[in-house]
Amino acid sequence: MIGYYIIAGLLFVVSLYVSNKLKSKFKHYSKIHLQNGMSGREIAEKMLQDNGIYDVKVISTPGMLTDHYNPSKKTINLSEAVYTQRNAAAAAVAAHECGHAVQHAKAYSWLQMRSQLVPVVSVASKFSQWAIFGGLILMTMVSVGIGQTVLLVGIIMYAMGTLFSFITLPVEYDASKRALVWLETGNMLNSQEHKAAEDSLKWAARTYVVAAIGSLATLLYFVSIYLGRN
Repeated sequence: MIGYYIIAGLLFVVSLYVSNKLKSKFKHYSKIHLQNGMSGREIAEKMLQDNGIYDVKVISTPGMLTDHYNPSKKTINLSEAVYTQRNAAAAAVAAHECGHAVQHAKAYSWLQMRSQLVPVVSVASKFSQWAIFGGLILMTMVSVGIGQTVLLVGIIMYAMGTLFSFITLPVEYDASKRALVWLETGNMLNSQEHKAAEDSLKWAARTYVVAAIGSLATLLYFVSIYLGRN
């Protein structure tokens, strides 16, 4: 268990660093006001229209960096700051979320795969840790055989979450790519604003990379325990 806590601690430090760096980047680029004077909402609506998407609504949602695209309700949910503000950071986030809407409209395979996994992963993620630690306890106090079976079930459920985190990577990077291409080809931003938007999305993507690597490292640790006890 000491090994698990070491891994968890290291991942927490890296995740905290990337998260803080992302927040500082967005705070910095929020000071770069757009020459076109458009708000995040207006940027999103323009990108949707330019891509022939008219059945997706752009709405405001509470919180900071809570922006997301809801494929079931077909809504672009922009945090309050992004929705109203007129700066490079808001433009980057708004265009990125619209990138997901474009993926949905074009039946992007990685997004479809991720959407199909959501119901299963949401259930598996709730019980994987309980099954893993329950299996370890059973192996020590009750029965090695029963404990190994429960541990294996937990590992399989955790592996589904790990798979989901890696499938998320191409989805997020592709959405950012679509956003940046549209912002450039549509002459929505000047060179300084575009560089700021690109850097913002780069750091946002790194949060997903850290999460995926962390999930894989933890999974491999649990697998090593199972193989060592088997």
